[in-house]
Amino acid sequence: MSYTTQSPPPPRSGDQPETGSATFGGIDKSARRPDGAATDFRTIQASPEFVELRSRVKRFVFPMTVLFLVWYMAYVLLADYAHDFMSTKLIGDVNVGLVMGLGQFASSVVITTLYVRFASRTIDTSVDKIRQNTGGIDR
Repeated sequence: MSYTTQSPPPPRSGDQPETGSATFGGIDKSARRPDGAATDFRTIQASPEFVELRSRVKRFVFPMTVLFLVWYMAYVLLADYAHDFMSTKLIGDVNVGLVMGLGQFASSVVITTLYVRFASRTIDTSVDKIRQNTGGIDR
């Protein structure tokens, strides 16, 4: 079996890679928009819509993260220091520790579902509005 290497295609006329831009295999990675217009990310970042979006994301993500970490640490600490409580039988051989352990998986699914719903209702619609207001590319 023989292997051949191909050199990257020659640049098209009018395509001048910017100094310091990253290229790989002839593909320019400079994040230029297709229409050639530059996006002013600092203006977008300072816009009231973007500030509100970041605030709304933080109001969702931080409490959920704290809630899950407290729940997880409570489970770990109870499993380590409260053996009698965790081994309390609930139904047959099912004990508190097993129910709380399965609750970890259930809470992960619930939090993920809530985030996906939040993202589709809040984040995606806000991002679309910001794109429209700044002349960005629609998805």
